[in-house]
Amino acid sequence: MSTSGLRERKKARTREAILREAFRLFRERGYNATTTEQIAEAAEVSPATFFRYFPTKEDLVTLDRFPPLIEALHAQPPGDPVTVLRDAFRMAFASLTPEEIAAGHAREVFAVTVPELVAANLRKGSTFLREIYTLLADRAGCDADDPRMRNAIGAVFGIVAMTWLQWAQDPDMDGPAEIDQALAHLQSGLPL
Repeated sequence: MSTSGLRERKKARTREAILREAFRLFRERGYNATTTEQIAEAAEVSPATFFRYFPTKEDLVTLDRFPPLIEALHAQPPGDPVTVLRDAFRMAFASLTPEEIAAGHAREVFAVTVPELVAANLRKGSTFLREIYTLLADRAGCDADDPRMRNAIGAVFGIVAMTWLQWAQDPDMDGPAEIDQALAHLQSGLPL
């Protein structure tokens, strides 16, 4: 085992410990009543270590990137944006363990129920969407500002957002399967 591989695994365990303890404290005390110092102490790391992983408390629960989706997009053959994104979402969710999906769901519940986090996610989401636009436009050979690209990506992420909101309210829902079914419906032209 290489030293860098060991280091990366230790970093991942530390990150997961911070997230696990943060969400435990959020459930017990509420998001606003929980401090970064309390989270660091519960995760058995120093405040400085906490801030190396998460520059702010808000960063624990905001989505600025979804790395599995970006990786999956790079693996997709060129095609229409809706199909490429549907296949990428399917691949991204398949790369996650049930525990990672459950942790992501818990994060999303907080992200849509704490007003400060709703605003933070809207701010950070534009950067993430710009990355998606650029990647898909380059692969399609068109400008990222092409209205057709905007419309297709907007439709996909609108559907994903609505499904995630429903999933936040219904924890028994199979979010990844519902997202896939919703995107299949979009691919078929949204018949009623």
